[in-house]
Amino acid sequence: MIHTLRYIHPLAWTIVIGTMFGRLVTSMSIPFLSIYLTQVLGASSTETGLTVAVSSLAGVLVSFYGGYISDRIGRKKVMLISVFGWACVFFGFAAAREIWVFFVVNTLNGLCRSVFEPASRALLSDVTPKERKLLVFNMRYFAVNLGVVFGPLIGLALGSSRSTFPFVIAGLVYILYGLVIVIQFRIHPVHGSAPERNGSPHMLEALRTTSQDKVFLPILLGTIFCVLGYGHFSSTLAQYVAMSPLFENGSRLFSYMLTLNAVTVLVLQYPLVKTASKFPPVVPLIAGNLCVAGSMLIFGVAGHMPMLLAGVVVFTIGEVLMFTMMDVLIDRIAKPEWRGTYFGTIGFNNIGSVLAPILGGLLLDGAGPSHGLLIFAPLAVTTVFGFPLLLTAHRRLTRREQHEQTPAA
Repeated sequence: MIHTLRYIHPLAWTIVIGTMFGRLVTSMSIPFLSIYLTQVLGASSTETGLTVAVSSLAGVLVSFYGGYISDRIGRKKVMLISVFGWACVFFGFAAAREIWVFFVVNTLNGLCRSVFEPASRALLSDVTPKERKLLVFNMRYFAVNLGVVFGPLIGLALGSSRSTFPFVIAGLVYILYGLVIVIQFRIHPVHGSAPERNGSPHMLEALRTTSQDKVFLPILLGTIFCVLGYGHFSSTLAQYVAMSPLFENGSRLFSYMLTLNAVTVLVLQYPLVKTASKFPPVVPLIAGNLCVAGSMLIFGVAGHMPMLLAGVVVFTIGEVLMFTMMDVLIDRIAKPEWRGTYFGTIGFNNIGSVLAPILGGLLLDGAGPSHGLLIFAPLAVTTVFGFPLLLTAHRRLTRREQHEQTPAA
């Protein structure tokens, strides 16, 4: 393993380590935003849901373009513009005092995230040999969760549910991240990170390429429901735990749940990925979708902290199964010259993140935080809608690969 790590490209290390610190500072601030809006600014659950959802909506609208433009002009320009813009966004959160300002700033948050992340993931793929891609993509996912282990606890200590000061720290970290990227690109220039093509491709050509891919399309549609279920953890569940009369000091409890989620990822990621890698790549997504749906039911009937924590473990198993293999799957499906476009287009599955806080907010306002099952049972049902779509993708990918392996007559 150590021998293999020595041959990972320095830019890949930059993205992995930068991702860890980036998620550390965002997880000590962003997950507490819904609690801050309801308890400090007095916003309703529906208003809070819309404010949280707009980040994902903005991301959906630009994620395709973010990946596409990185194919056209190169990863470097796209990453640097978006990472420094992202730093400014966090300073905007720190200065915000009105609901509408949070709405605007969170819109910009979604724009920056959905431009930077497809480009950075495509760069990871560009600089990593095929035999090491599973390792590198899972290192990135491990880094995400290593940051999330400590972020919520630091956020709790800094009073993130009552103050916007942690956003200042997040902004400073992202400025540093951007400066490191500048230095690394100068030391290790990557020629051809935006693949060369014959002619001048247009947006419509990119849209045709992805929309006509009969394997990619049901994966995209199916993962919308996966992300819908996943999105309830930091939106609907955060508000429910904070507001429910069943639980005392909900903000503290939710920070423990976030930390348990991250620790469970760190503990289970290796054995789960090792097992999942033995199956066709869509199968882990199907299993993960069912686990997340099941966790929604556990949250709905939980009447005490141990059961909530058990639900977090089930949820996390589903999360690992869904997301650890996602980048490898997209890289496997994507045509090399459209790699950034595919990574950008899969960002449309964040429609689920748009719908999650809105749907959850409506159910919280309608059923009330004392009726957990009435809130989470519909969420479980909508999550499992992804199952038939992913099953279709699995069957089509199997047929495609069998056809490609069949020698011509």
